[in-house]
Amino acid sequence: MDKPYRVLIADDHTLMREGLKALIQNNPEFSVVAEAANGQEAIRQAVDHEPDLIILDISMPHTNGTEAISSIRRRNPDCRILVLTAHSADEFVRETLRIGANGYVLKEDSHDELILAMRTLMAGKTYLSPEICTSVVTGYLDNQSGPKEMKGWTSLTRREREVLKLIAEGRRNREIAEYLSLSPKTIEKHRANLMTKLDLHSASALTAYAIENGLVSA
Repeated sequence: MDKPYRVLIADDHTLMREGLKALIQNNPEFSVVAEAANGQEAIRQAVDHEPDLIILDISMPHTNGTEAISSIRRRNPDCRILVLTAHSADEFVRETLRIGANGYVLKEDSHDELILAMRTLMAGKTYLSPEICTSVVTGYLDNQSGPKEMKGWTSLTRREREVLKLIAEGRRNREIAEYLSLSPKTIEKHRANLMTKLDLHSASALTAYAIENGLVSA
């Protein structure tokens, strides 16, 4: 190839970004052109730099990785997106692939595994960490046995997911309303809907749910 693939790294941990950048820059096939510390910044950098490949975590402040993927995919349908995260829950693997991610690698995987995933994506293929392949396939086969009621995360609207994340980050209704440019009453309604759909009845329970499912870090 004439030019290295342009890479954007999005992770809220500075040491993680620096380590990834050092690893990637040692490979002449790739060049890191931008970094982002949260989902909103990842979206902006993706628009500004138009990278060939985006490596991002799904658990970041403000706008999380899953929402960033949806937004980036609408703006840059040709870029390849690789999720690099510590969260291996089947529900999140399937969700990120459904909304546009091309690969999913765990932070516990080796450096060689990451480079292999990057090369696979740039070859136009999909890549899943070996650690999660079995569980994803098993979950898919289970779903073929018959229809199942959609519960939990999959029942939430995009706005409800945003509100849930902000609640888990410790923000009050008025702060959330200002951040999302909505009225406090609308946020109260979203909070009530969250509690009903998830069968959780306090902010602490919502926060625990968000942490357990990788929406925010503990």
